[in-house]
Order: sequence, then structure tokens, then C-alpha cells
Amino acid sequence: MATVAAGVGGVGLGRAKLHSLNPKRPSQFSGKKLKLRPSFEPNPHGKSGPLVVHATGGELMGLVHNLFVGVGVGLPCTVMECGDIIYRSTLPRSNGITLTVPGVILALGTVSYLWATPGVAPGFWDMFVLAFVERLFRPTYRKDDFVLGKKLGVGAFGVVYRVSLAKNPASKKEGDLVLKKATEYGAVEIWMNERVRRACSSSCADFLYGFLENSSKKGAEYWLLWRFEGEATLSDLMLSKDFPYNVEAMILGEVQALPKGLGRENRIIQTIMRQLLFALDGLHTTGIVHRDIKPQNIIFSEGSRTFKIIDLGAAADLRVGINYIPKEFLLDPRYAAPEQYIMSTQTPSAPSAPVATALSPVLWQMNLPDRFDSYSAGLIFLQMAFPSLRSDSNLIQFNRQLKRCEYNLVSWRKTVEPRASSELRRGFELLDLDGGIGWELLTSMVRYKARQRTSAKAALAHPYFDREGLLALSFMQSLRLQLFRATQQDYSEAASWVIQLMAKSGTKQDGGFTEAQLQELREIEPKKKASPQRNALASALRLQRKFMRTINESMDELNQRRKSLWWSRWIPREE
Repeated sequence: MATVAAGVGGVGLGRAKLHSLNPKRPSQFSGKKLKLRPSFEPNPHGKSGPLVVHATGGELMGLVHNLFVGVGVGLPCTVMECGDIIYRSTLPRSNGITLTVPGVILALGTVSYLWATPGVAPGFWDMFVLAFVERLFRPTYRKDDFVLGKKLGVGAFGVVYRVSLAKNPASKKEGDLVLKKATEYGAVEIWMNERVRRACSSSCADFLYGFLENSSKKGAEYWLLWRFEGEATLSDLMLSKDFPYNVEAMILGEVQALPKGLGRENRIIQTIMRQLLFALDGLHTTGIVHRDIKPQNIIFSEGSRTFKIIDLGAAADLRVGINYIPKEFLLDPRYAAPEQYIMSTQTPSAPSAPVATALSPVLWQMNLPDRFDSYSAGLIFLQMAFPSLRSDSNLIQFNRQLKRCEYNLVSWRKTVEPRASSELRRGFELLDLDGGIGWELLTSMVRYKARQRTSAKAALAHPYFDREGLLALSFMQSLRLQLFRATQQDYSEAASWVIQLMAKSGTKQDGGFTEAQLQELREIEPKKKASPQRNALASALRLQRKFMRTINESMDELNQRRKSLWWSRWIPREE
């Protein structure tokens, strides 16, 4: 060890082997020579003392300077010559961007998150740019500008009229517009229709304008205006005895040169389902869940020859959290999914719009709210295949039967098929065409657990639609679809087979388990130590619960601070 002796006349360094610093050899300290004046002084105790070196005056300052430089720069260079490295470090650094693998991964992850459903980046652009610009340039209407005509329908959220402009007498008889007086959720429906018009106009009816009028007698009234595209709903068409042949010329533009039969009906139903799923996929991609999909809310557009979705009064915009309240649902029980809620009841109320938009991909992937609409679309598919289920009473009875079968369509089919009527048998035959791909699509949409249902986008990529080449999925979407098909298999038949074997006698002749096999099953003991996979799953679940609890607390705090609805500034007022 080196010892240091400090005195009035200078600084002493002991046992430092300074003899190795030959004055003729360049010092490692920044290339300078360390000039030392060695002097040997006797030890007062008579023992051999340490080597003492004195440095005074300017030499002392130079020694301290060289010492600090040596500690900062020279010591790493005692092993290798790195004067060139020190030289290069003094050169000006390049201003260019250096690509690294972690940086590229982080950038790709950020971009993927910003564009993941329901879309953080598109959401900010739509909310703060497009909505504001549209507000400046949209037309101005009042109720007195229209002449009311035929009443087209009365729904849960308003009354719909066919109208024409009062300033255009030539169009009075035509009634080329549709006006709706919203009795509930008028402001929300205006917002939803404007969002759809900007993001996926082909999914819903062609919306024009929404306005608010105040009167001393009736108070505030919201009015919504669309172009008239047709008044025939899918419900009206399905109740006809000629369905699906009455829709053939409407959607295909011609009558097929095929004899009437299952193959021809299957092609028509395929086209209807394709159009419905495309409309749903457009809504879900932009973060809107309809929550009230049923034949009455699907209208046929005569101009585009496609089915479109209407009545967005119950819809929820999960990109910014509009019309979403936990533990509150708006739905038709005939077509509603078993869970009733599109998201977990533990999910907090929506915070301010920027925060809700930033967190929307996380909450979407954790809850998969679009699967609620997938279930409703699956019931419509079922009604088109089975004419007897098109009436309300039979549909309600079917829902009860399906509930008793724990929402398992395979079990329901085994229950009703042996004693099925000719109509039911014909429906099963229609779904069993082409190797049963129609039945496979139906069972993937109508399932008890939302996470096990297929989405609208994945349904469009199902082999049921392969002949028409309906959807070209990206590489990542194809991988997710293959993973979904590989992991979401229906193992109910295997479970039923095991139960039947256990229910039978324990003899080999009756086809059940033998006594030895049953004894082995009884002697199976659970493992005392959990497997690494189980521990990892438990850790992930604990992390998920902690994450959700933190989000709940944060959003509740934000909700307390929020004093008014931010989106009220975008809702049109009386002009």
C-alpha cells in the first residue's frame, strides 16, 4: 500500500515505486514527463523508511495538476496506448441519428400502440382537428326548414320522419331526407353519427346534420338529419316468406341462374353477413361499440346496394369514453350477449378526453368490448338460417334453451336435432354446406365468454367467405387469427366423452373406464409446489389487478376534478 506524508515543505509519497517513472520515459499522465526530485531521509526510529519525494513551489502545482489529470484520464490508459482515443473524443460529435436495435424496437412499439385499436393518434387528430374544422364549415338548419312527411318508425330513442326541404318545392313529394326527433341521448347520437361520418361513412346511414332547438313549450329538442337511402330494414325483409330470395336482386343486382335450394340461399346469406360484418368492423376499428345490433337497426341502402347500421343512440365511443358508464347498459335482451356489459364493471368511468384516449388501447385489449356486437351478429346469422327463430316468441324461447345449455350451441344442437322440425333440419343442412364452415363461423361468434368469440375482422377472414375474397389481412392480423383458431378450440365434445365414460359402469365390456383406471384417478394428488407456468400466471394476474386498481384510483380522482362535459362544445347549438 502507498503511504502519503504531508509536511510544511512539500508532499511526500511513500512506497509508490516511483523509481519506475524513469525521467527518460514519457509519463502516462497526458503524455507529460513527471519531474520528481527524489531524496532519501533517514527514519528517526532507525528502521528503513519509505521513499519520500519532495516537491515545492511550481513543482508542487505541476505535481497536483498532473496527478488529477492522471486520475481522470491517464489511469485507464496505463494498460494501452489511447492517445488517439483521447484525440477523437475532442472532435465535434455528429448530429445524425444513430439507429440501434433497442431504439428501433421502442419506436415500433410506440407507433404500434398509437395506432392500435381504437387508435390513440387517429383519435387526437379526429377530436382536436377534424371535429373543429367540420364544426366551422357544416351547414345550418332549423326544424322550420323541413316539411314533415311519412312517419317511418318509432324507436326507443326517437321518432323518424321522411322529410323534404321547404325551400325546394320540387322535392316535397320525393322526401329525399330523413329527420329524427331524439327523445333520449340526442347529443350523444349526434356525436356518434359525426364520428362515423368522418371515420367510416360506409358503415352507417349517410348523416348530414344535427341541431338543437329550444322552445318555451317543449324545452330543448335534438334533431338529426340523414339522406334517405331506403326504408326496408333487415327485419322487414326477414319476415317475408320469400326470404332470402327477396333480397337476391337487391344486393346482387340480378337473379342467379341457379335452381332454388340450399346453395342459392347460402350465397345470399353469405353476402348479407359479409356486409354486416364489414359495417361492424368499421365501427369497431374507430372505437365505437353499437350495443344494440338487431335486424331492426340494419337498413338496406338502395343506392349502394348494401346493408348499413342505424340508430346509434345506445352506442359507446370507447376511444374518448362518451356514453360509457360502468354498471349501466342499454340493450335489447333478445340480442344481448350474456355478460350484458361491454366492459368489466370494475372499469372506472371515463376521465378527461386526452387521458381516456391515451389509455383506450389498454382497456380495449383487456375487455374486448367489440365481442358484444359479435354475439348479436351471430344471433342474426342464426335467424337467417332458421326461419322459425325470426319471431320474437321463438327467439326468446331459443335464448332460454341456450342458457340451459350454458350458451353452448353444440349442446343445443344435440338437444333439439333428434326431435327437430323440418325447418330446423333444413337450417342445420344449410350451415353444414362446404364441410360445415357456416356452422363453425356461427359457433365462433355465439359463445359464453367474450374473449372466446371471434371479432368482426377475424370473422371476415373465416373460410366461410374465402370464395369471395372478402378481406386481405395484414401479416400480423393473419398471425393473430391463426393463434385465435389454434387456442380457441371447442373441447366440449372431449369433455362430454370423458363424462360419459365415467358415468358408465367400471367394466371394460360396457365401454367405460376399468376399475384400475378409476382407482388411478382417485389416487391422483395435486402437486404441492406450483409449476413455474402457474406461478408466472399468478404473478401476471396480480400485476393486472394492481394495474386496474391504480387506474381506478387515478380516474376517480380525475372525475372528481372534472366539472363539465368537455364534448359539449362540439354539440351543435341553436343557430
